[in-house]
Amino acid sequence: MANTTKGQTAKGHPYSTDLDRNPANYQSLSPLIFLERAAFVFPKHVAIIHGAQRISYEEFYARTRRLASALSRRGIGLGDTVAVIAPNIPPMLDAHYGVMMTGGVLNAINYRLSAQEIAFILDHGEAKALIVDKEFGALAREALKLCKAKPFVIGIDDGEFDGGELIGEMDYEAFLKTGDCEFVWSLPEDEWQAISLNYTSGTTGNPKGVVFHSRGAYLLALGNVIAASIRAHPVYLWSLPMFHCNGWCFTWTISVVAGTHVCLRRVTAANMFDACARHGVTHMCGAPIVMGMLVNASEGERKALKTRVEFMTAAAPPPSATLARMEEAGFQVHHVYGLTETYGPAVVNAWHSEWDALPGEERAKIKARQGVRYPVLEALAVKDPETMEDVPRDGQTMGEVFFRGNVVMKGYLKNPKASQEAFKGGWFHSGDLGVWHTDGYIQLKDRSKDIIISGGENISSIEVEDVLMRHPAVGLAAVVGMQDEKWGETPVAFVELKTDASASAEDIIAFIKSQIAGYKVPRMIVFGELPKTSTGKIQKFKLRETL
Repeated sequence: MANTTKGQTAKGHPYSTDLDRNPANYQSLSPLIFLERAAFVFPKHVAIIHGAQRISYEEFYARTRRLASALSRRGIGLGDTVAVIAPNIPPMLDAHYGVMMTGGVLNAINYRLSAQEIAFILDHGEAKALIVDKEFGALAREALKLCKAKPFVIGIDDGEFDGGELIGEMDYEAFLKTGDCEFVWSLPEDEWQAISLNYTSGTTGNPKGVVFHSRGAYLLALGNVIAASIRAHPVYLWSLPMFHCNGWCFTWTISVVAGTHVCLRRVTAANMFDACARHGVTHMCGAPIVMGMLVNASEGERKALKTRVEFMTAAAPPPSATLARMEEAGFQVHHVYGLTETYGPAVVNAWHSEWDALPGEERAKIKARQGVRYPVLEALAVKDPETMEDVPRDGQTMGEVFFRGNVVMKGYLKNPKASQEAFKGGWFHSGDLGVWHTDGYIQLKDRSKDIIISGGENISSIEVEDVLMRHPAVGLAAVVGMQDEKWGETPVAFVELKTDASASAEDIIAFIKSQIAGYKVPRMIVFGELPKTSTGKIQKFKLRETL
């Protein structure tokens, strides 16, 4: 990688004078221009599909300006937080532009959190406004009782959902009517300006608030287009929550290529197949658990796809067996990797055409690697976290994954200590452990906290889980360490069987023994449904608590 040369802006050379930045040659980078352009070039193209509702790009742009205007009239301005609790519906897309047009900061909240956790987020982010869908009205009302923040509240009465509790002083659509569709917005004065606030999972203690800046959002949105090879006018299905890293920035990416957002309130196999078949979906994103829904769908849930669907997956390393079955089902999988702190995906398994000729299982193993840096990420490395030296590119030596570049967060809100630790040594410390292959592709082996050390040997829970997922009866699996007097730790496997499938612990252990070294084989198999986050990550801390 190229190093940044010190003194590049020093005076004394012919290019250092009379070539200053001015409005004609320098503008702050902002994803707002993507929607403005799409509305100008393709005003009648369908931007959003939601049930029977069709919203064109000129209408989408007008809605966002109305929202910005209405918020501004209520005092929302530079640096003010606007919280939203809603599923993947049009008002959530509106908010990804309208809030930014005011200079405010969007805080899309995970609606699967408890009232106590949401109360903490509203207080910590100092929410001035809260927009909430009626499905989560009771949850929001309870959170508002618990928090000190006193935001004004707007309720969303979505016609695609029956029931719930509509709270707030007025309905969202009525609130939009108080705004001006000709609202004049401007690009941020500084592209380092905060535009969104996303909270980490917070598996221990309170979650950390990750702050995105305008420059990073702009770049990552473009990076998605390049990494996923997206052409003009894709049809994108929202199977990934928009509250998760702003939908991996696809809330902005789709406007770059004037695509169509297909909203989805409920992520089920039947709903996804129906939407793909009905609307000709070309792209979607999701965690491996979403892939599991698709490959394990019943014949009654499946529908013939009009076209091959490009599926971008991350959140956890997908088992190679699942990747192979996705291809068989008509989905082309693009494996990416990132964290909330990197705006979502910032690493991609960039595919080589010669790999297509490999046998299916070998191809799936290569696709299970996380890959190389996005075109918009400046540097990616696997290093020894103590010495900060690169580990050998031998596919064996373990190290921590580090990021550096413009698509790394500003930092953690009101937590300078955590920010300093995360950026120690001039790199972002991911906390993920992996290896570097000879071709420069990285592959995760575990979170640093999830490595199992048994008898002095490191056991990758991911490796054991990958073997488990090859068993024909296993739908989902997680491996954690259990304290052991003799070995220090020993692996335990938690298994969720496929519907109508059966297997005994003895069967599964025998299968694992046939695949990997004996010291890596779980000493115990626990059957049952696995606890998961809203983004599909298995909550291993809850599994450890049961041991």
